[in-house]
Amino acid sequence: MSYNIADLVEHTIDLVPDRVALADDVRSVTFAELEDRANRLAHHLREHGVRPGDKVGIYSRNTIEAVEAMVAIFKARAVMVNVNFRYVENELQYIFENSDMVALIHERRYTARVGAVRPNTPKLQTVLVVDDGTEDVPTPSDSVDYEAALAGSSGARDFEERSPDDIFMLYTGGTTGMPKGVMWRHEDWWRVLGGGINFVTGEAIDDEWTQAREGQKNGQMVRYPIPPLIHGGSQSAIFHGLFDGGKTLMLPEFEPAKVWQAIDKHLVNLIFITGDAMARPLLDALKAGDPDTGEPFKHPNLWAMASTAALFSPSIKDEYIELLPNTVITDSIGSSESGFGGISIATKGATHTGGPRVKIDASTAVIDEDGNPIEPGSGKVGMIARKGNIPIGYYNDPVKTAATFKEFNGIRYSIPGDYARVEEDGTVTMLGRGSVSINSGGEKIYPEEVEGALKCHPEIFDALVVGVPDERWGQRVAAVVQCRGEVRPSFADLRPVLTKEISSYKLPRSLWFVDEIKRSPAGKPDYRWANAYAQSRPADVEAQASAK
Repeated sequence: MSYNIADLVEHTIDLVPDRVALADDVRSVTFAELEDRANRLAHHLREHGVRPGDKVGIYSRNTIEAVEAMVAIFKARAVMVNVNFRYVENELQYIFENSDMVALIHERRYTARVGAVRPNTPKLQTVLVVDDGTEDVPTPSDSVDYEAALAGSSGARDFEERSPDDIFMLYTGGTTGMPKGVMWRHEDWWRVLGGGINFVTGEAIDDEWTQAREGQKNGQMVRYPIPPLIHGGSQSAIFHGLFDGGKTLMLPEFEPAKVWQAIDKHLVNLIFITGDAMARPLLDALKAGDPDTGEPFKHPNLWAMASTAALFSPSIKDEYIELLPNTVITDSIGSSESGFGGISIATKGATHTGGPRVKIDASTAVIDEDGNPIEPGSGKVGMIARKGNIPIGYYNDPVKTAATFKEFNGIRYSIPGDYARVEEDGTVTMLGRGSVSINSGGEKIYPEEVEGALKCHPEIFDALVVGVPDERWGQRVAAVVQCRGEVRPSFADLRPVLTKEISSYKLPRSLWFVDEIKRSPAGKPDYRWANAYAQSRPADVEAQASAK
């Protein structure tokens, strides 16, 4: 058994070749067609010098070609590098150089950016351009048209034996710092994020054909990963469909009304989102109804909505529970460095503070700085840690690897920096990254607690909470806020709502109002931007000085 991602996809291809694997609003691709096209691309890469272990970038929105490229890279035993499609030239140069990228597949719309960076990235020798409808942008002479590359290569599956030790790399920017390439062995990634462990029982799957065979017997699930492909959760959703014979919907843009139209058109069963950044605009679009017909959206087959990796406010969950009574709404924790860590099912009236309150899995724990478990109900805050199938480390960064992957009592853990509290019933409340926590007069305050409380106010659409310098307290709590309309709530308006959710010492003392909160394409908060904005000008509203 190789437990290799490419092998797992090929098992499904062999069992259900005529099923639709991928679809967008124009076309669909069967598993057999995916096989042929991915083989052709893999052969092209090999013919142009890409060898096992080499890094190949995908610079694309959510497209069928991007998934073909993912499969092809793994078939060729190369390493995929997910490139954020919002990167500007200096960020592109950083990831091209940091990853040692030798080949790149990009959408035509990014041609100018790639061309500006290539002279400074000599290792990048092979570039393929995918037609995306962008007009008047020719394929550069030092690049190859994607379809031409496929047409000129073999569609045969004649690759050498693969290994469970092949590398799956996920570049993650997190909430602070430069992006880092998290290196997983294929088998470890599959065990944690690809379905190689039964999420209910925690037992490992011993037969690598299990998912494909079960998918062959069962009805086809239709998945719609809405976050961009650079997000690890979307990649996981895509491969779940490829492993069990499901159909995966790939749409390149996040337009809330069109998301609901696609859910109705394609009879989607399961959608994936990243917290409030997607949940809030989707909620508004659901309430407004179909702009083309004036009718309510029907979502007849929507069984589940799954959120992960970003704050999903309970106040917003409550509204979804009312509007989607037949849909299970879940909130999961995890990171690029740890994978899946726990899940909760949304219930009406849950606490509005902190991040998700979840039941962690058997491989996840909350530990103190010495590696000891935090006792339930103690009120102490610890760090989320995962053991077992975890990454090797960060690519080209032994210092950060040593800081994140630590050993206690002979057990190696991944500790990405997420703080949490263990409740009396053993469930875990996420509090956010320690790197962005606020120290105000010796009290540690976690931004997600305050953000969740702020979003309970009906006039607040989104918010990021940061610490700003304070002569008396060291730091004070501040918030950059995006409102729903023209109304700007005062502290007097906010206080009665906030004090129902959080202690008074956690209340924001300074507010900045903005037209739009800046987040990553995956919906993660950009705390660097929020801090810089708060430091760039005086606050719009300051609370009167008061004792804590």
